[in-house]
Amino acid sequence: MNQPDSFQGKHTHTHCACGTCTPPRGTPWGKLFAALGLALAAEGLDFAFADGGAAKLAGLALAALAVGLAGISVYVEGIAALWRGRLNINGLMAVAVTGAFLIGQWPEAAMVMALYAIAEAIEARAADRARDAISSLLAMRPESAEALGDDGNWTRVAVENVAVDATVRIGPGERIPLDGVVTRGRGTVDQSPVTGESLPADKEPGDELYAGTINQAAALEMRVTSTASNSTLARIIHAVEEAQATRAPTQRFVDRFAAIYTPAIFALALAVALAAPWFSDWTWEQALYKALVLLVIACPCALVISTPVTVVSGLAAGARRGILIKGGAYLESARRIKFIALDKTGTITTGRPVLTAFEPLDADAGQEALAAFARSLAARSDHPVSRAIAEGLSAATREVEMFHAMPGRGARGMIGGQAYVLANHRWIEEHGQCAPALERYLERHEDAGRSVTFLADERRVLAICAVADAIKPTCAQAVAELKSLGVTTAMLTGDNLAAARAAAAQAGIDEVRANLLPEDKLRAIDEFRDRFGLTAMAGDGINDAPALARADIGFAMGAAGAHTAMEAADVVVMNDDPRRLPEAIRLSRRTCAVLWQNIGLALGIKLAFLLLAVFGNATMWMAVFADMGTSLLVVFNGLRLLRGTNAGSGFPADDA
Repeated sequence: MNQPDSFQGKHTHTHCACGTCTPPRGTPWGKLFAALGLALAAEGLDFAFADGGAAKLAGLALAALAVGLAGISVYVEGIAALWRGRLNINGLMAVAVTGAFLIGQWPEAAMVMALYAIAEAIEARAADRARDAISSLLAMRPESAEALGDDGNWTRVAVENVAVDATVRIGPGERIPLDGVVTRGRGTVDQSPVTGESLPADKEPGDELYAGTINQAAALEMRVTSTASNSTLARIIHAVEEAQATRAPTQRFVDRFAAIYTPAIFALALAVALAAPWFSDWTWEQALYKALVLLVIACPCALVISTPVTVVSGLAAGARRGILIKGGAYLESARRIKFIALDKTGTITTGRPVLTAFEPLDADAGQEALAAFARSLAARSDHPVSRAIAEGLSAATREVEMFHAMPGRGARGMIGGQAYVLANHRWIEEHGQCAPALERYLERHEDAGRSVTFLADERRVLAICAVADAIKPTCAQAVAELKSLGVTTAMLTGDNLAAARAAAAQAGIDEVRANLLPEDKLRAIDEFRDRFGLTAMAGDGINDAPALARADIGFAMGAAGAHTAMEAADVVVMNDDPRRLPEAIRLSRRTCAVLWQNIGLALGIKLAFLLLAVFGNATMWMAVFADMGTSLLVVFNGLRLLRGTNAGSGFPADDA
């Protein structure tokens, strides 16, 4: 598949922060951490042998090697940018490193470059996520289909060559290759890759089938309704491509500020050197010295280092909590989330059906005996609903003779010489055992979002088994915390409306949209963004991938989530705990608070010393102190994010 220009990338350098670059695969972590080690060694030599000539030379060599390992390309590009009059982040780095070397602070130059390169490498890894998401989606698509030829024989052909209205046969366990309608056979289909439904859907003639879903138990024949290029799976792939391509790059504050700060400082220093002797009693030598002191004070090392140190600390703090954030841009913007859409299955719920109710209807048979009959039949079936019933009942099983699975209906067998069935509502209706009282039972459970299975003999229904996908124990707390942060929530799901409303009511979610296909979720995200502003999406299935990619920030549930969802998302919650969503927002707010503290400290301290340099009696020693002291201050302040959580920090202590 040819990928759009946005996937190809417009640049090739590793440290571009434009948001559209495609850096080379394979980040040289060993080289970057070696550079950090050399920078630390240079700092150690400079501290231990302040007056040693040989040690100074050794420290200079180590620092130069560290700069070469970590970011010589950044330095070269920065010099080139300055030569062309473009004062971007690379130009700022070049000025910082050059200034530090010129005043003999080469250990600081090495540390600045090493930390900057590591921070940029972490963010650069996110640039390949779009390709990976597309690759995993393509891996889902069957390459061939068993089609009925004009001669009446079944032939396996490439899916691209299957025409609309052709007849295709799908065996048990096979992926459905194209969209279509069942023409022959009954069975169950796992539709979770497309719709996100937790329970398999029963299929019979006339029901729709989606490409990429999985036929479970019985052979099916279908009439193809769309070509391979226009199937549901193909539309998901296209939606992910489009959503990734239209994501706007995040412009960093330091980039924008550097365009003003650096030329302003150079202009001020030049004005002091050339104009001061004409308007004061300074000599030319004094004016030049003042200008040099001013440049040293204004060296933007602390400003440059304040952002990457803080962001990397925030990313690491999130990772310790099982929140993997794919770059500083998402860490910084999560604080502005106003709305979050939540998928149901696997995000709000556990994604695994469990027995929630067993109601005997025949008092004479006894609850224990009926539970034993139901469990005995359920234990012989591999249907997810049957497994939930078997696991949920504790009665001892009995021997089942003449067991037979009825695709799309249930299972039957002989227990103690008596015939019993464990069947769905459709089978009960077909055999004339449905009654108004039974319909009321069914309606009550379906309104609560449960799937109902009936235990019956040849004459009447004996018991009701209600199965549901239970919400996660921490979901209600997570939604309450999101609301306390001012975030509005809604549920987007491919499941039925009754199940969605029941889960939303338990979780405390107000707005519900059900029976959605991937393209429906995509449209909903666009609508919510227009209504609320910065919008997030949380999901775990392949069907969620387009919405995760289109949202301003996508959260993927990673413990049991689909690979495509995790690649398309910007944040991966590794333990599937929904409480990590509000934690990520609080971490973002705390990180941004520290970030602005650092920027304020860097600029405030330098401004004070700049005024002292111009109007007072600042010395070169004071300039070096201002530069180094500010750099150390912002580093230690940024590293506070890595400490455990302080009271009132807004990022709670680990309770996992």
